[in-house]
Amino acid sequence: MENMAEEELPPQEEEEEEAQVRVPTPAPAPDSAALDSAPTPDSAPAPALAPAPAPAAALSPSLASVPEEAESKRHISIQRRLADLEKLAFVTEGDIDSASSLNSDNLDTENSHTCPLCPKEKFRAYSNHKLRRHLQNLHWKISVEFEGYRMCICHLACRPVKPTIVGEQLSSKLGAHYHCIICSATITRRTDMLGHVKRHVNKGETKSRYIAASTAKSSNEILKEADTDIQVCPNYSIPQKTDSYFNPKMKLNRQIIFCTLAALAEERKPLECLDAFGATGIMGLQWAKHLGNAVKVTINDLNENSVSLIQKNCHLNKLKVVVDSEEKEEGDALEEDGTLGDIQVTRMDANVLMHLRSFDFIHLDPFGTSVNYLDSAFRNVRNLGIVSVTSTDISSLYAKAQHVARRHYGCNIVRTEYYKELAARIVVAAVARAAARCNKGIEVLFAVALEHFVLVVVRVLRGPTSADETTKKIQYLIHCQWCEERIFQKDGNMVEENPYRQLPCNCHGSMPGKTAIELGPLWSSSLFNTGFLKRMLFESLHHGLDDIQPLIKTLIFESECTPQSQCSVHAPSNLNKQGKRKSSEMIINTAKKQKTDVSAAHPPFYYNIHRHSIKGMNMPKLKKFLCCLSQAGFRVSRTHFDPMGIRTDAPLVQFKSILLKHSTPTYTGGQSEGPVQTAPEETVADRVEMSVNDKAEVSGCRRW
Repeated sequence: MENMAEEELPPQEEEEEEAQVRVPTPAPAPDSAALDSAPTPDSAPAPALAPAPAPAAALSPSLASVPEEAESKRHISIQRRLADLEKLAFVTEGDIDSASSLNSDNLDTENSHTCPLCPKEKFRAYSNHKLRRHLQNLHWKISVEFEGYRMCICHLACRPVKPTIVGEQLSSKLGAHYHCIICSATITRRTDMLGHVKRHVNKGETKSRYIAASTAKSSNEILKEADTDIQVCPNYSIPQKTDSYFNPKMKLNRQIIFCTLAALAEERKPLECLDAFGATGIMGLQWAKHLGNAVKVTINDLNENSVSLIQKNCHLNKLKVVVDSEEKEEGDALEEDGTLGDIQVTRMDANVLMHLRSFDFIHLDPFGTSVNYLDSAFRNVRNLGIVSVTSTDISSLYAKAQHVARRHYGCNIVRTEYYKELAARIVVAAVARAAARCNKGIEVLFAVALEHFVLVVVRVLRGPTSADETTKKIQYLIHCQWCEERIFQKDGNMVEENPYRQLPCNCHGSMPGKTAIELGPLWSSSLFNTGFLKRMLFESLHHGLDDIQPLIKTLIFESECTPQSQCSVHAPSNLNKQGKRKSSEMIINTAKKQKTDVSAAHPPFYYNIHRHSIKGMNMPKLKKFLCCLSQAGFRVSRTHFDPMGIRTDAPLVQFKSILLKHSTPTYTGGQSEGPVQTAPEETVADRVEMSVNDKAEVSGCRRW
């Protein structure tokens, strides 16, 4: 009886449980002649001709509507009513008649029973009223409720505690615990049990869904993206519940990486490409299916289930699978139907694979940070190859977990208005340091920071000279915490007495104490390559990727730092022919001799127009304000990092003065079309400085 609560019992204990729970079937009713002839003593009770109690009373009447498989898995401590728990005390002792007749009227009988949820040494046999008080105060009162069921606390040997030595004696104590109604887990504390059930609810795992999933095996679903069919596992979008994680929201990420690889394929063919973390293999399948013989794709994953799923998806798209340099037998049968190409599928650690082989294109997309794989990626990557890094640890990159950013990237970071570009420059700096350790330099092709990921794509330049030039572009940033002005720290070996003087603002002179903070190290050079982005736009038009074209156009505007009306993003018609005419030597020489023009590079960081709004004034429209900054002689463009952000080389004081000049007072009843009456420049500058000081006083010395 003590071990009947254990879910996985030994064979002998299982037989005892079946003998205790099994309800005897009623014997067939004898005829009247047999009853008359049968001797019945006066003291003997009358024969039981009443119908036998229902079988549900022996198990639990609350489980009558649940399938039989779920009944056998559900623990006896999970009941609907207190009366159902009381009846178990009679069922465990085989007193079926007493269990069926138990009610509030006959609880005070002299029969003694043991608790079904406690061992005999903890609770001895007592009368019914003491048993009911014990069940109600100890088990039922502190139970956890879920969808009409109560998960009572259990003291049986389901969860034994490690033995402890008390004095010279060895004592083994049984721990109280709860049994989960959904996953049958045993949890000791009630607060932990409440959180455990809440996590089930957040994941959509209710009682009925769990039972349905256990009784009927769900088939894998087939999804389609960019003319590529993939088979996904159940719960494919929940990383904690599936081996092969597939995120439909990363479609934009996959398309922009495909355009990058397509632009690189125009330089030299064939390319050896690696998808280091394949999961379902969707990215490598798109490369092989749409680029054909121009690429030799290798998809790797450490999980055995993911590798088998990748092989199935290859056959689903009529692609030949190569495992360990040998073609799989199923590929021979598919070759007769006309395969599109071959894909090599490997199962090993990504660091080991990148140490063993050389690649032209490497894509890293681990679940979280990618700093653990950067050294291996730059170890054997070929010259002028491309390394693509996708980081999804936005909590550390966006300054929500500053200690994690310091641990992973060795960077000091705070929350700023330009935090997304700050995250992109942190990742680029980590990539540059990893490349420099392998005597390689990088050229940043583009860096994108969207909602839940940061994507950085760089070209590899071999040689210690390129590595030295790359490390010079990693600098610290001085950020003013009052007005959010920022500037990269100047190079020099001498220690500066007051580094605040480098900031264009005067906050360090007018405010007491420290007003600025040093952030970094960060990447201080350009984040975009305009020529490569235009080639990517041409490839997106060629392959019909309409979803990615607005983002690439925005990146081109941002790289040139010009308004959209003054920027031409149409690729030339002879771009494809010109790329084919260039030989590999010309491309290598062009990449080596390419020098970044400081005047042509886009200014670092951006301003948010709402962040610097002036109190009591209505701001102009964003497009109108861009034109006003451009007419004032500053470079200006929008940025993909922030929909209300403006990238410009104008200082913050000039930015605010132009914003104030083209704003209208709030009391006029709305924003007018024309600008307000112009004021002298000294007056405008004073009003801007006053607005900055007012915001500083209102914030109460607020530090980010």
